[in-house]
Amino acid sequence: MAFTKLISTCVPLPIDNVDTDQIIPARFLKATSREGFGENLFRDWRYLPGDVPNPDFVLNQERYSGLVLVAGKNFGCGSSREHAAWALADHGFKVIVSSGFADIFYNNALNNGLLPVVVAAGVLGRLFVQIEKEPETEVVVDLPRQTMTVPALDLSVHFDINPYKKDCLINGLDDLDYIRSRAEAVSAYEAQLPAWR
Repeated sequence: MAFTKLISTCVPLPIDNVDTDQIIPARFLKATSREGFGENLFRDWRYLPGDVPNPDFVLNQERYSGLVLVAGKNFGCGSSREHAAWALADHGFKVIVSSGFADIFYNNALNNGLLPVVVAAGVLGRLFVQIEKEPETEVVVDLPRQTMTVPALDLSVHFDINPYKKDCLINGLDDLDYIRSRAEAVSAYEAQLPAWR
């Protein structure tokens, strides 16, 4: 799905070093399709024994909602499982904001239509405080301009992204779709190459 601009409230997860096993526990990795992982997102934090929702966990609190997850530093560390990105996307998140991501998770997120936004630690801290104070706080994520704006804080920051991945997100393409979209250019290039003799 194409991504250009998103305006949303946020779900705060002010925990550092959240690893992929906490995002989606290994016992739920049996499926091979991307669907259905959202119901087990943060499973061991989200539920108490007996599958009782944990009222202290943020996803079970009505005051917080939105398509943006605001997470502590080093989010997505641990194993390289792509299922972590699948679970976040299947739950409905479109953007993850943190002061730092594990490299493999960062790329898995981009490959699965999730936008990871890296901000300075001070910005992240201010955002956590603001969301705690006013859960209805919105952020505006503008991918073409590569900015995240928090109107309630009169704050706008720039974020970096690989130009190729930016193009893919804006046009709703995965790597294979991108190659297919360039089929005419590839054919034209091949046509001008000297024939092998």
